[in-house]
Amino acid sequence: MIPAVGNKGARSRELPGEAEAWHRLHALMYRITPEMAEVPGYFREGWTAKDAVAHLGTWMAEGAQMLRRIAAGTYREGDLDVDAENERFLAAMHDIPLNLVHLQAASARAELRRAWSELPEITPAAEFWQRKAGPDHIAEHLPRLEAWVDELSAST
Repeated sequence: MIPAVGNKGARSRELPGEAEAWHRLHALMYRITPEMAEVPGYFREGWTAKDAVAHLGTWMAEGAQMLRRIAAGTYREGDLDVDAENERFLAAMHDIPLNLVHLQAASARAELRRAWSELPEITPAAEFWQRKAGPDHIAEHLPRLEAWVDELSAST
């Protein structure tokens, strides 16, 4: 376990690579028009660009919740069915308007950053959730999302 560092303690802790990943995602979110947002094709399964942004936002929100449980000592490790969670998140967010998907992603990002900075120590579970919900997850999706938005932009 890694303790908090620096004079400010845990509040000085940043998510490594988060600012850059968010900047790229945020810039991309504003390129997605309401019309583009509804075109399936991001994934073969029919996801839209809006679904991809919502996916990232819901995982950031989930990560924040898990980090808060870790900090409170109530987190319990268990099997995580990523596919089932992806389906649940997609169903919950699919019909949400694009502007609210943006708002949800930005709010979830703020909560994830706050939960990370407030951890009293970085545990293996916290590191897992940082990878699952944070900048690594955004970076995993950005290349395809950028390409899809470029394809959509070229066809309009």
